[in-house]
Amino acid sequence: MPKHLQNTVLSKRIVFCIKEIRKTKNITLEVFYFDTGIHLARIEQGKQNITIATLSHICDYFEISLSTFFLLVEEK
Repeated sequence: MPKHLQNTVLSKRIVFCIKEIRKTKNITLEVFYFDTGIHLARIEQGKQNITIATLSHICDYFEISLSTFFLLVEEK
């Protein structure tokens, strides 16, 4: 079975940006879960890896493009 690659620095930046955007938009974890079915708390705590599909859904919810999101990640 192939080994999963991991980049903890990048993962932490992604989580930080998600959390920062959520807080800026004044969305609680509970409201986000109710609206999307995505357990963002697990992602923000680093307990769950995020897929590109999930990240895309998160960005859509926050009305931000993936490219803009990754620009924010690069700035951190």
